[in-house]
Amino acid sequence: MKKTIIHIITGDGKGKTTASLGLALRTLGAGKKVKLIQFMKTATFSEHKAIKKYNLPIEVETYGIGFYKILGDKHTDAEHKESCQKALQAAEAAIKSQNYDLIILDEINVALGFKLIDINEVLSILQTTENGKLTTDIILTGRRAPAKLKKIADLVSEIRNVKNYFDEGQEARKGIEF
Repeated sequence: MKKTIIHIITGDGKGKTTASLGLALRTLGAGKKVKLIQFMKTATFSEHKAIKKYNLPIEVETYGIGFYKILGDKHTDAEHKESCQKALQAAEAAIKSQNYDLIILDEINVALGFKLIDINEVLSILQTTENGKLTTDIILTGRRAPAKLKKIADLVSEIRNVKNYFDEGQEARKGIEF
């Protein structure tokens, strides 16, 4: 039986989701199955359009209800918690199914950082399945990955912000940032 590798892509730099989608393409190229579960995003980003347009066999589930406490967020904490809890339940079901070679839990670290989901529940899901062994590679993305997750991960990549055009006033661009 293969061992699961838990990857974390974190840090304050740009490109965490992009890196995970690059690994998804590599996984697809090897004839393997990919699932993308997004915790804090809605299905309106360019990656969703590309997956649909090119009929890429990536199963995508988005649970975000919009930005959290920025850009005019009008949702309550309870609404955000509910959407993130649904994403976590979907993640658990996908992991336990053992139907995927790669599962991306996009922005889960952000949900954890805002305490929208419980770290102990996430650890429990990552460490056990019905037969006690995980057999799916899992990527957890988002800023500020908790130390407890880093401890159990097999690979931790931190994307550091050295210089960013946002600091000079550049706005987010369609097809690059969203």
